[in-house]
Amino acid sequence: MLATFWVALGGATVFLLVAAIKSKPAKHCKNIEINIHGVSNNFFVDKKDILNTITAIEKTNPVGKTIGSFNLKKLETALEKNVWIKSAELFFDNNEILQVTVQEREPIARVFTSTGTTFYIDDELAMLPLSEKFSARLPVFTNFPSDKRIMAKADSILLGDIKTISLTIQKDSFSMAMIDQIDITPQRLFEMIPKIGNQLIVFGDATDVDAKLQKLKLFYKEVVVKAGWNKYSVINVQYKNQVVARRKGAEDVAADSLRTLQIMKFIAERAQQQAEDSVQQIIQPDNIRNTADSTMIQQSIQREENEESGGVAETANAGMMPPATTPATNNTKPAPAKPVIKPITKPITKPIAKPVQKPAVVKKPPTKPKAVMQNKNDY
Repeated sequence: MLATFWVALGGATVFLLVAAIKSKPAKHCKNIEINIHGVSNNFFVDKKDILNTITAIEKTNPVGKTIGSFNLKKLETALEKNVWIKSAELFFDNNEILQVTVQEREPIARVFTSTGTTFYIDDELAMLPLSEKFSARLPVFTNFPSDKRIMAKADSILLGDIKTISLTIQKDSFSMAMIDQIDITPQRLFEMIPKIGNQLIVFGDATDVDAKLQKLKLFYKEVVVKAGWNKYSVINVQYKNQVVARRKGAEDVAADSLRTLQIMKFIAERAQQQAEDSVQQIIQPDNIRNTADSTMIQQSIQREENEESGGVAETANAGMMPPATTPATNNTKPAPAKPVIKPITKPITKPIAKPVQKPAVVKKPPTKPKAVMQNKNDY
């Protein structure tokens, strides 16, 4: 009797399961529940995107359709084509609800190549494009040597180093707040640029990242805060158990001055280019009533130059005249006109400097008051 009971119970269970399996495809989908995993801070794909993909494949609203009409494998493949989705799993539960579980890719670093392109990488070193929905706050690496999808072995190793450094920096709030970007040198080493100060942090390779960041934090807290943010030009933490810092010297000041001159030269070139563009716009006729002749413009420019040259000549002449103590009626020795006009053919800066210096050294106006002394004796 006991054996008969268990056989009957097993048969009933199998019968119910088969009946449920046969009747389930005829039932209708009541709802869709979407769960996204694998992200902590960034959301580059949302539930709306997943629902839109399912709706596009089913060509109608999935809710209300029969369960048997769903091709779950096709839906999973379509969702996994999204670059931000690592994996997708779909199934119907006992309540006729479509369960959608998605594993999203999470970027861990942003990389700029030497050619100017940029992309994210995740923990599997997959290259991810930028998103219009969200911009992740991540460590930035520049001067990566390649932007190809299929990379050489050396580039793949370098991406692994970027992953190691980036994940270590993100674990420390001080490092995230302090480091602005990480440059990759031609030797495939790393140099960091801080957000505060003008120092260059020589980091070296991706070994002992935790120890190097700890040394850097200690140096900033114990040395830089007391000595000043601009006292050191280079902080080297790539050596074990030590920090090598170089004070800012004359060569650094010279480099800053050279950079300033380059910026000023660039500004001057841009201003000259804008002036030339303005002249070209004036020369070109804009309408019938407002036209300009190029010869008239040249004559106007030449006349202005002559007026400016005359002003310079007067200034030079004034520099060659005696001081104001000389009587105004003495016109016997005026400054000759020809010597004054002659320097105009040369750069303007030269004739101005020479006449101004000569009166101060050669002529001595204070000797004139002798005539006044003679009149006093006569009196």
